[in-house]
Formats: sequence, structure tokens, C-alpha cells
Amino acid sequence: MPPALQSSGALLLSPTVPSSLAPLTFIPLFKERIWGGRRLETLFGKGLPPGACIGESWEIVDRPDDQSVVREGRLCGRTLHHLWENHRAEIFGEMEDAPRFPLFLKLLDAEEKLSVQVHPPADLAAELGGEPKTECWYVAHAEPTAELYVGLKKGSSRADFEAALAKGTAQEQLHRIPVSAGDAMFLPSGRVHAIGAGNVLVEVQQNSDTTYRVFDWNRVDSKGSPRTLHIQESLRSIDFDDYEPELVEHGGELLVADPLFTLEEWSLTEERPVSERGIFAIVTCLSGAVRCAGVELTPGNFFLVPASLQDRALSASAAGTALLRITAGR
Repeated sequence: MPPALQSSGALLLSPTVPSSLAPLTFIPLFKERIWGGRRLETLFGKGLPPGACIGESWEIVDRPDDQSVVREGRLCGRTLHHLWENHRAEIFGEMEDAPRFPLFLKLLDAEEKLSVQVHPPADLAAELGGEPKTECWYVAHAEPTAELYVGLKKGSSRADFEAALAKGTAQEQLHRIPVSAGDAMFLPSGRVHAIGAGNVLVEVQQNSDTTYRVFDWNRVDSKGSPRTLHIQESLRSIDFDDYEPELVEHGGELLVADPLFTLEEWSLTEERPVSERGIFAIVTCLSGAVRCAGVELTPGNFFLVPASLQDRALSASAAGTALLRITAGR
């Protein structure tokens, strides 16, 4: 896996936590992927490295080898893990103890379709040497032909799927869903899935980076070699009773209420608090512009509102402002 490409910016370490905080913005980590493109630059103004096919922008992450770093302000240069370890109450409020910040936020640009993959369920992950990963995709942009592959077609069995894998026709067993901007799909661990070409997604997930590839559309590299697959791990992880799941139903602002995270979509027509004091929240702007305590977000950017911040009001500084709001747990 190629190393992360970090956007430029001076890193000045603050010796102490400030007495008053502001919404925290972080330097994104750009990941080259063979299926990536340049739309994070054209849609959101991300400063991508020249000539690179960027498939993922890791916006808020606390992994052993990848760290979000505060972009500016009196905490400039601090890593997310440092904040989690040393200033948890001020920034994150009362949360269950965990070795790392429990959420992971990304932007994905699928210029080409991704491999068919699965994340191991919680009761099996440790045995397979991985971590469970439940996630949600929010479609920020979609080309007219964009689709997702999620779950199995009704009537497909494990035997059918294995036979199709052997013949190189696994896609015939998958449930295909046309999508457009504003659609969302919830993906619990064990749900087989793939992102189709032409999608730009916001991904909200638990803090994990375990993915098992089960099928890669029979693609080969420039040397004629296929990508590495994880067939046995995938077959043990896939829920073969998971037939034709539907997109998240838009019945209001709430999209997902899971023990791991809550995801809401807001149309910001008037000033409102992002959360009660004592509860942190992450915001990503979808359209327009969002302001909180003097910090402004434009589309494709994120900030974390600390639990102890007094000025918690979100306001729109442009017409047609919409956002996603993410908190931990329900």
C-alpha cells in the first residue's frame, strides 16, 4: 500500500491545551488507489498531489500508522491520538474507554469500481486476525450511471457464490443499486459490497482498517498479475443470508442510529446548536458553507466541535447549506 500523501501546511506545536477551544480542523491524508481519480480536487478544492490517482482522503483518523494532525489554532500540530490520550474530557466528553478514538471519517473517489469486499463480523474478526468494521456511505456526488453493489441477490446461496467465483462471474450474484447524490447505505460487518465507478462518497465507520477482497472483476496489472484476494477469510465473513438490502430511508434528519455512531443530515436554514455541551460532534459540509465559533466549513471539509466548547451554534454563511452531523454512539 502506498504511503499517505499529506497536504502541505506548517506544523507548530502548542505546549499546552488552550483554556478555550475552537472547532478543530485536520490535515487530510491522501491515499493513492488504482481506482481513484481527481474529483476530490475538482469538486472540493482539495490540494491533491500532481498526477496521482487519489481514491481516499482520510479526514479524521487515529490509526497506529496514520494520524490526523490539527491544521491550525493553538492546538496546531497535535495528533488526534494525542488529544484522545491526554485531553479526552475537554475535547470528547464522557466516552467509554478505548485505546483509540473510535470513529474514522473518509472521502472516497471511485473513478473505477472497487473490488468486491467484506469486513469481518465482531464475533470472528479476532480469530481471522482483523478488526470488525461497520460503516455507512453517503453519496456526495454520483455520475448518471453510478451504482453500488451491496448484499446478494435473492435466491443466491453460498454454493452459488463460490461457483461464480470459480468462473469469474461473482458480480452476477450481487445486488446492484443505482444511486444519486443524497443516497445513503448502511454496511454492517459481514455485508458483502463494492463501490461502482462514478461515486464520490463520505464514509463514516468505526475505527478499523480490515478489508478482505473476494473478487476484483478479473482485473490484472500491467504485468498481467491479479490483485491479492482473501477468499477464505471473505467466505467465512460474508453473511449469506443478507439479501438485497435497501438504501437508508430518508424519513427526516436521522440516517443511522447505531451503537457505534449516529449520522444525521441537516439542511441548515437557521442557527442551531451542533450538540449539547459535553458531547462532541463532527460536521462535514455538503453544500453552501457552515460556521461555528468563527470557523467556516466549505463542501468536502470537516471539523470536530469539542465537547467543552461554549459557542456551539452552527449557522449558514451561504444559501442552500446542508451538512452531515456525526456523533459517537446513539
